[in-house]
Amino acid sequence: MTSRFESMKRFVPEDGYDFFPFNFERIGDRVLVVNEVGEHLFLSEADFAAFVARALPATSETYAELNSKHFLYDSDPTVAIDLLATKYRTKKSFLDGFTKLHIFVVSLRCEHSCHYCQVSRVSADRTAFDMSAETAERALDLVFRSPAPELKIEFQGGEPLLNFERIIHVIQSAEERATHLRRDVEFVVTTNLALLEQRMLDFFMRHNVVLSTSLDGPADLHNGNRPRAGNDSYEAMVGNLPRAREALGHDRVSAIMTTTRASLSRAREIVDEYARLGFSSIFLRSLSPYGFATKTAHRTGYTMDEFLAFYVGALDRILELNRAGTFLVETFAQILLTKILTPFPSYYVDLQSPTGAGIGAAVYNYDGDIYPSDESRMLAEMNDRSLRLGNVHLNSYEEIFGSRVLRQLVEASIVESIPGCSDCALQAFCGGDPTYHYATQRDLVGNRSTSDFHRKNAFIIRHLLTLLEDDPDARRTFASWVAGRPYQELLRRDVA
Repeated sequence: MTSRFESMKRFVPEDGYDFFPFNFERIGDRVLVVNEVGEHLFLSEADFAAFVARALPATSETYAELNSKHFLYDSDPTVAIDLLATKYRTKKSFLDGFTKLHIFVVSLRCEHSCHYCQVSRVSADRTAFDMSAETAERALDLVFRSPAPELKIEFQGGEPLLNFERIIHVIQSAEERATHLRRDVEFVVTTNLALLEQRMLDFFMRHNVVLSTSLDGPADLHNGNRPRAGNDSYEAMVGNLPRAREALGHDRVSAIMTTTRASLSRAREIVDEYARLGFSSIFLRSLSPYGFATKTAHRTGYTMDEFLAFYVGALDRILELNRAGTFLVETFAQILLTKILTPFPSYYVDLQSPTGAGIGAAVYNYDGDIYPSDESRMLAEMNDRSLRLGNVHLNSYEEIFGSRVLRQLVEASIVESIPGCSDCALQAFCGGDPTYHYATQRDLVGNRSTSDFHRKNAFIIRHLLTLLEDDPDARRTFASWVAGRPYQELLRRDVA
């Protein structure tokens, strides 16, 4: 029987070279070329013109770089194709094991009244909005149906410490199941730290729990963004921070910030506050179009251009501190740089293709409803339950994780086939995020030309690529962020 495919020799250029697939765009007076696995190169206009005309001299340095990064081939491409396939599998390895992150919303109650809250929280006395023991156990049944050998359970709210007994219950039950099934499981509690007690810290210490908290900047900014009875949100968080670090370990307590209109003129102060308090990372987050944040946008909101100006200013200050010897990572940049500089994938759901919503992470609400992401749960709190996957009491694992909704989300999030993404040079570094586009455009795919998600990611990716190309100090700092340790330590290790 004859083969349906041509011999590999058919594709070997008889003279000169031929191309592997790549996308390109002009940034300033240079041309950025990027292939399907994220290998990239800036070319001059003259070199790019020669390259695409198949007229680039084989003796040139540019030719050698394009060849080594699999933009062209001039002989049998079999080995190069095998290498590209290996890199592509590695980039997509976040799909291995299916759903790894499982978020338990153990309570909607919260004693804070944050203006930008994207969760439709309720007052601290409304215990009807707490997860029950029965719901927690049924959710754990589903968690341990996931084929992932390593699982992470994250507790969110509201303020999850208001239902601390359920946290104890879930952690103890999960550890028993993990031991019996020979699985690994780790735990994260997202908390404002205000209600942290010693008994909680003792329990977290015994069970290797990691804490994630919020810090929006100096005291007046934090308290203004995150009101609490007594106007002491900042004081409560900062007061409990040393105790948490002492009990759990300094780097096992991290923080994120949310940018409001009041933050825009204070980028340097915010960054300096993180450095002053000894944090090694800061996540510069923009407002999300969910929950109470949509109702207070007239007070807290801003344009995407304003946020991007803030981001650049804050990143400049972070780089300045790193040059002076203070190791401080901007987390969103670190996620992008991992995709840009390494063959490894990102486990950040928003920047995965296909989306990590549902297949990488799942959210179990206090009432047993299951959502593919925290954002889709927030849509449900806004009375739109169209992205709900099912309920722990009513649906089987197969019905939930094989649902039509989840299949639609996956299909709508593959950037390799999305209009506006499929031919974008930044495609390999970005993601689809169908939930965001559904929330803002009422369409899972969305129109990239009017998408702030696309605008934000494209701007920041271009900014990082330009710094990598033109600023040796930034390049060294970015390498240290990807490695997760100060550049000076990397140098000492290399010398040793």
